[in-house]
Amino acid sequence: MAGAGKERARHWQFAELPGVDLLRARYVQKTFVRHTHENFVIAAIADGVEVFHHGGADQYAGAGSLALVNPDTPHTGRAGVPEGWRYGAVYPSPELVAEIAAETSALRGTPGFVSPVIDDPYAVKLVHQVLRAAEEANALAADTLLRVAVTRLLRVNGGPLPERVPRTAGAGVAARARAVLEEQIVEPPTLERLAGDLGTSPFALLRAFRDAYGMPPHAWLTDVRVRRARRLLDSGVAPAEAAVTVGFTDQPHLNRHFTRIVGVPPGAYQRERKNVRERKNVQEPRRKILVPSGAWQNMQLSQTYAVKTAENPTPPSYGTPSESGWPSDCPVSPSG
Repeated sequence: MAGAGKERARHWQFAELPGVDLLRARYVQKTFVRHTHENFVIAAIADGVEVFHHGGADQYAGAGSLALVNPDTPHTGRAGVPEGWRYGAVYPSPELVAEIAAETSALRGTPGFVSPVIDDPYAVKLVHQVLRAAEEANALAADTLLRVAVTRLLRVNGGPLPERVPRTAGAGVAARARAVLEEQIVEPPTLERLAGDLGTSPFALLRAFRDAYGMPPHAWLTDVRVRRARRLLDSGVAPAEAAVTVGFTDQPHLNRHFTRIVGVPPGAYQRERKNVRERKNVQEPRRKILVPSGAWQNMQLSQTYAVKTAENPTPPSYGTPSESGWPSDCPVSPSG
């Protein structure tokens, strides 16, 4: 496979997993610029190799491994082999991960991932099962498997996120600069004027900002603009209007940066969001007419996700294999 012609990606949400972004993609020439996510990144590599700069070094994630990025952590992304890489990813919110950690682990503090890459084919399979369940609108399976996957990853690679570095004079200047840029996102000042207004020099501000946020002010501003554009697109604002509202010159300007950070163009991103809302509106009346009892749901969940015996270790499409650790690796009984 050569060239970008065979690249494809789908970035979407499943209404029954609120706040969780989902992605399936194959990239060959795709390059993600340095950016951050508000949510966790759990990317399961199916084949090929992804390279991403994280924590001051290049990290390599091959088939059977996961690329794990904590919220607000700057990183990049590109192919590590000529054929590129294929993967599926889930982006759970910090609130959801904290909820799961509190229920299924002994972690203290704010939970996160310790290593950016781990080799775990079983967890990779779980992530892809979450995506498949979401694609087939199997809410029970998608929610269950996501929680099992996060629980496992916290068990094998979890730890408290480091506390914020104590504020220094440089950090204080960087924070004030960030506040100014957030207020003036559409027409930001030059680096020289921003530094002058804050009583420092351009290069001193540049160093302080990079130390505090992992990227220079202009890259951070682009990242924030794309985040705000996503929220506008989620609310139904047209891409051209969203582009101007957040400070991009026009829609092509938004398209370029949006695709280099999110992985899909804003138009495709918004269409998926619209499809989710329409499906939810269609399904909601049916749910109000007939809702299975809690006892029935618990019975079905217990039967569907019973621990596999040694004689039959192969997981079904949505089953929870014995490796998942029901109940030892995930202390909450699936029927409780």
